Amino acid sequence: MRPNGRHTAGVSQLSALRAWAMGLLLLSAVAISPTTAKAAPSQAAVATTHVYLLRGVLNIFSLGLDTVGARLQAQGIPVTVANFVSWSSLADEAATAYKAGRLKTIVLVGHSSGATALPDMIAKLNRLGVPVKLAIGLDSVFKTKLSTGAERYINIYIGDGPGEPVKRADGFRGKLDNVDVRGSGVGHISIDKNEAIQRRVIAEIDAAIMRSRAPAPVAEPGAPRSARSAAATAPRN
Repeated sequence: MRPNGRHTAGVSQLSALRAWAMGLLLLSAVAISPTTAKAAPSQAAVATTHVYLLRGVLNIFSLGLDTVGARLQAQGIPVTVANFVSWSSLADEAATAYKAGRLKTIVLVGHSSGATALPDMIAKLNRLGVPVKLAIGLDSVFKTKLSTGAERYINIYIGDGPGEPVKRADGFRGKLDNVDVRGSGVGHISIDKNEAIQRRVIAEIDAAIMRSRAPAPVAEPGAPRSARSAAATAPRN
């Protein structure tokens, strides 16, 4: 028996509703995390924190990071928003502030090519004897491997889009979470602007600031002796 047109339309509508509900559940899972901060970080912890937000190509497709930055600044958290091509000079800046004692907690967030640059920035900071408390990548566009560690790395990506899971390379230390948000309705250009994902990013940053102690910096094998010495004697959160 052939289904009539009304029955076929009903099935189609039901499928669409199910897809919409699944997308809503996925975004809710991204927004609600067991590490969500239950209270605002102390002013003392905030004063020695800096969050670096790396935009992607052309500096015009990652403007959701500006919103994240503004919300963090409203909490009193120092923020730098820059294009991903600046990652090396920003690492130098962060290392100088860390070794001078002005900075204890370093957080990195990147979108698209900005996310792809995060492992390079982490590796350089590690070579300089500087720990990274938290790094969050939003839909890195190329195969990304972590050879050295942030204390925690969260990769939020669209599994059926250009983004890919981040891989652990030999020598990786730290915690890596790959979060696939396919089917949630977000795209590569909109992932940084999505309200639920922005809330997750900010909650993770607040939780990282509230953690009382950072691990010793991780120097890469073959790093200069001075970097290893700095890693051994660097102050902790």
